[in-house]
Amino acid sequence: MSDRVPTHVPAHVPTRVLTQPALADLADVPARSRWVRSGPLRLHVLDYGGDGVPVLVLPGITSPAIAMDFVARELTDLVRPVVLDVRGRGLSDDGPSYTLEDYAADTEAVVTELGLDGAVLLGHSMGARIAGLTAARGRVALGGTVLVDPPMSGPGRGPYPTTLEAFRGQLGQARRGTDADEVAASWPRWPRREQELRARWLASCGDVAVAETHRGFESEDFFTFWPSVPAPTVLVYGADSPVVTAEGVTEAAAANPGARLLEVPAAGHMVFWDNPEAALEAVRAVLRG
Repeated sequence: MSDRVPTHVPAHVPTRVLTQPALADLADVPARSRWVRSGPLRLHVLDYGGDGVPVLVLPGITSPAIAMDFVARELTDLVRPVVLDVRGRGLSDDGPSYTLEDYAADTEAVVTELGLDGAVLLGHSMGARIAGLTAARGRVALGGTVLVDPPMSGPGRGPYPTTLEAFRGQLGQARRGTDADEVAASWPRWPRREQELRARWLASCGDVAVAETHRGFESEDFFTFWPSVPAPTVLVYGADSPVVTAEGVTEAAAANPGARLLEVPAAGHMVFWDNPEAALEAVRAVLRG
């Protein structure tokens, strides 16, 4: 096998790549690769199996499915985790567009095609927005939602804290060839394995996917659908997050009184990576409930 495996992208878009060492990481993941169609797109998921309630995990803007492996494997005694490579990332196809509605439709396709009726949606960052909108649309039967640090930026609300230029710099660094030490310079609190996975897998995220999603963070308002997210829903946020601020917590509580809000101490926006033990215990407590 070639040591660089391009995915299918338009010729004018910088190639998404996965090195052989990145693909080899899948051998250490206790999950089965499965494929789902959403319209013309082929979407990849990691299915951890088991007889528990399915929990569909929806990652963030530059997180392929494997980046959430350390979360999923800590939940297998309680639930059946299934982690999605969101379109334009990991092993999933690129999309013609990357609106929140597109992502919600993909999520509905996964629930339907894999027979995950009654699933709980667990999303981080971009994935939290996707989970919230999917639940608000009400087109598939769900058992609840857990939204972890959803971007609350939007029209009239100020910019998303991480600029598009910063994301582009990270993508360029990854395609050039980065390593865990370089990742650690930006994310020093992360566990070493997660730094290594980010170094190997970030290049699988497409430029257009990231750019259009970032644009959506500032043009699609979380609070237009958050009040319609049905119970049971839990909003988990980092105590030090610049994305879910104290003002955002207050507004979220008032806009959806049926939701529970849980704070994870000593964590910023990258809640699971910043404080894995506390974040996982919070989610486990929610799922046990």
